[in-house]
Amino acid sequence: MQKPGRTLLAKIWDQHVIARISDDTDLLHVDRHLLHDLGGSRGLLDLKSRNLSVHNPELTFATPDHAISTARGRAGTSKVGQELLAGLRVETAASGIEMFDIDEPGQGIVHVIGPELGLSLPGCLIVCGDSHTCTHGGLGALAFGIGSSELTHVLATQAIIQRRPKTMRVKFEGRLSLGVTAKDLILALIGQIGAAGGTGYAVEYAGSAVRDMPVEGRLTICNLSIELGAKMGLIAPDDETYDYIRGRAYAPQGEMWERAVAAWRELPSDPDAVFDREVVIDVEKIIPQVTWGISPEHVIGVDGRVPDPKDIADPARRAAIETALDYMGLIGGAPIAGTPVDWVFIGSCTNSRLSDLRAAAAVARGRKVAPGVRAWVVPGSETVKREAVAEGLDRLFTDAGFEWREPGCSMCLAANGETVAPGRRSVSTSNRNFIGRQGPRARTHLASPATAAAAAISGAIADVRTMER
Repeated sequence: MQKPGRTLLAKIWDQHVIARISDDTDLLHVDRHLLHDLGGSRGLLDLKSRNLSVHNPELTFATPDHAISTARGRAGTSKVGQELLAGLRVETAASGIEMFDIDEPGQGIVHVIGPELGLSLPGCLIVCGDSHTCTHGGLGALAFGIGSSELTHVLATQAIIQRRPKTMRVKFEGRLSLGVTAKDLILALIGQIGAAGGTGYAVEYAGSAVRDMPVEGRLTICNLSIELGAKMGLIAPDDETYDYIRGRAYAPQGEMWERAVAAWRELPSDPDAVFDREVVIDVEKIIPQVTWGISPEHVIGVDGRVPDPKDIADPARRAAIETALDYMGLIGGAPIAGTPVDWVFIGSCTNSRLSDLRAAAAVARGRKVAPGVRAWVVPGSETVKREAVAEGLDRLFTDAGFEWREPGCSMCLAANGETVAPGRRSVSTSNRNFIGRQGPRARTHLASPATAAAAAISGAIADVRTMER
């Protein structure tokens, strides 16, 4: 009997099995281990305390991003942040791990620099002590976040024990409408199937809209897989992927490049591959999205109205909506557009790449940030910053009234006092709008870079489609 086709997940997974632990659990080889300042130095110190050494330092790479200030000159980095940075410098040097330090090409948010340096490659198994490691799946890698004890285990063994997840395929079909971006697609998906809709699955994103999408958009979609409840998100590599990777610093070169591409072409799911769950999204029905509540699944089109608890029959769901509206200071049934904002944050591992900054700049060009609004642009890496400066984007933003910052995670996780004040409202291109995510009692609306820029200019949540030129 003919065997069924294999999925992208199965192909990558099986190539990395060192040993079978049980029917659904394996010991897997790790191709790339990425470290950042928040957990990297602690993991290395934990290893040292056990009299162990890093198993494969040449496969481990580090950069500061979480705990460093993004103010000019890094002024404002907390004492804890300074200690974490110092520890990362000392421990990576002692272990022979390459570190991309502040102001050096290569430094930046760990999920931005992996792809841009060519460290993240199709078919690789990539781990990092950060839940948004799923981002790298946009290049056809199997990438996922790990905990602190797993981080130490990988440092010591270059391997990790994992239970094989179920598979889900999400097909985004059709052509994107005016003002709609990759961020809008993934937010719409989360709104449709829920923040737990992907729990227990590795999600493969496919369909004509994904095939037509540049790699940086694919990275954004995979970044929010964890907000869908999925640990892993993947997109099959194709010519768009290979063109993106070609010539990057750590990508294969010469004959090895040709051999690598030949191997990568075998990775996409077979036509007859069977998934445990299939979801199809008609992207032509999607408009720019914005969240209204305290979960990424609390999302509506920018022309929509906030849910009214009176219309909800289920008591538990009604209570949850009431809690969210109370925290966000919104009235059920009110239109989301026109809601005044105090802050706009353009950055994070979701939307801080050069294409994201260009999209925001296209809206901001020739306009001014509304009075009373503070707006930040935080490039995702030193390379993104330098490329944006070369294009004059920094001047465009500052002329419009935005503040231009240094690369780092910044307001996404509210480090170093880079926070939204209590009760203030932010439109953010980041990935989480949980209670207190951007500061105690901060109110966060997630949106695309273009929609965020539109809010900064309008002084309120606005439909970017009315501002396109």
